[in-house]
Amino acid sequence: MKAKRIGIYAGTFDPVHAGHVAFGLQALRASELDKVYFLPERQPRRKRGVEHFGHRVAMIRLALQPHPQFEVLDLPDINFSVARTLPRLKKQFGRAQLVFLFGSDVVPNIQAWADADRLLKDAELVVGLRAEADRDKLHQVVEAWPVQPRTLTMFTSYSPRVSSGRVRQALYRQRPAAGLLKSVERYSDRNWLYVRLPKI
Repeated sequence: MKAKRIGIYAGTFDPVHAGHVAFGLQALRASELDKVYFLPERQPRRKRGVEHFGHRVAMIRLALQPHPQFEVLDLPDINFSVARTLPRLKKQFGRAQLVFLFGSDVVPNIQAWADADRLLKDAELVVGLRAEADRDKLHQVVEAWPVQPRTLTMFTSYSPRVSSGRVRQALYRQRPAAGLLKSVERYSDRNWLYVRLPKI
């Protein structure tokens, strides 16, 4: 029996936007995944003033409703950690091949993570290129890692310029923005989210 291929997409999702969803769909096809799990971090590193975890999860659930191959994965870890999170994922998904989804802005920092080699030796990586990303330079970064991932798939995002920061600005100013999902806009209005001037 063929092992399942499970995509893990960790992030802040503050808020989730059309670019996140599009990247998940691209990864689903490009890496022949059976399912993609969006894994929101409770307390992301180096980020302050992040919206409450419960609200971010609720907005993700709304955004993913039209896509049966997407689900939210709610783990107790404060943030994504190889030492803590990877064993939980392996226990939950058993023999499945884990495929990790990252934006191109994350890639240069991966080797500095604690236990990065432990993650890379078994994992496949899918990277969505943002507008400012240089594909050749990113390949050079990965090739310099002492431990190589099992596979590396890179492609240009369908929404390379969409960002949560710009979406937060639009919600604060009550203006339209590229990538702002209607479900997120309605939820934000109902719950008085992003009513303070946000940082991009």
